[in-house]
Amino acid sequence: MQAIRQYELGGPEVLLYEDVPDLEPGEDQVRIAVSASGVHYLDTSLRTGFTSAVHQPLQLPMTPGREVAGRIDAIGAGVDPSWLTKRAVAHLGLASGGYAEQALAAVASLHEVPEGMPCAVAVAAIGTGRTAVGILDQAPVAADDVVIVTSAAGGLGVLLTQAAKAAGATVIGLAGGDEKVAIAKAQGADLAVDYRIDGWDDVVRRELGGDVATLVFDGVGGKTADSAFHLLAAGGRLMQHGWFTDEPATYDDPARTVTMLLGPQMLARPGGLRSLEAEALARAADGSRVPLVDAVFALSDAAGAHRALEARQTYGKVVLMPDSLL
Repeated sequence: MQAIRQYELGGPEVLLYEDVPDLEPGEDQVRIAVSASGVHYLDTSLRTGFTSAVHQPLQLPMTPGREVAGRIDAIGAGVDPSWLTKRAVAHLGLASGGYAEQALAAVASLHEVPEGMPCAVAVAAIGTGRTAVGILDQAPVAADDVVIVTSAAGGLGVLLTQAAKAAGATVIGLAGGDEKVAIAKAQGADLAVDYRIDGWDDVVRRELGGDVATLVFDGVGGKTADSAFHLLAAGGRLMQHGWFTDEPATYDDPARTVTMLLGPQMLARPGGLRSLEAEALARAADGSRVPLVDAVFALSDAAGAHRALEARQTYGKVVLMPDSLL
């Protein structure tokens, strides 16, 4: 099979497309013939050596990737034979192995892909979708909210925009460039603004009639988040779920709160992460919260996918597909 292999830390060029032996599932494992692999901005950080309390140093050599969807073509001991040939999606957790034509997954991690759902959508739901569910559990949106979504054309921003609109809120989507602004608008934003333009926050003030936002979903950080924070009315909340920059932000008003949403609190709901995954897949299936998958790269071009993510050139969920399927 073909897989991406990484032997050293560094830039996208360390992601090598190689021929490797086929995988054999162990006890309570299945082998998935991968149709789609999820790509995250976090993957680009791990590639260079990022570590945290949760993310330990990469054990090299390795195959990156933590989300896969495809058809099960082999099962290990202890696995119900009914799984064989089913389409399944799995989050591999802190393990790796997703950027490949085959992946091994614990049977306990599997969800059957709903009928009619493309594997690329399923893989977006199992990762980005579950994060959106966890965020909204902690920061529910009400009909009278005025919500600012940063990176509104990104995989997570699209889902948060859809959720806020479904709740009846007024949504302001921030995106970089005309194409992404149009995407944010198409996903339901009442006002979509290019945050790369000087004075974008004054445009929002003029349209809203002042600093009247009540909730900011921020996945960008830095100056953009700082400006969005200062658009909040007294009592407003900035809910942070990521960052793309090392620029500082000045959250200097105690009348407005800032909360980091990622971490152990994502596990607070009964059923933990699996419950989040199940809801994300169900919402994608019923059409109430559907991931946007428009950034599809060949598996052999995983390095290109990382470069595009780091340059903020993508929108929606970034997915790799085996070259043979493109």
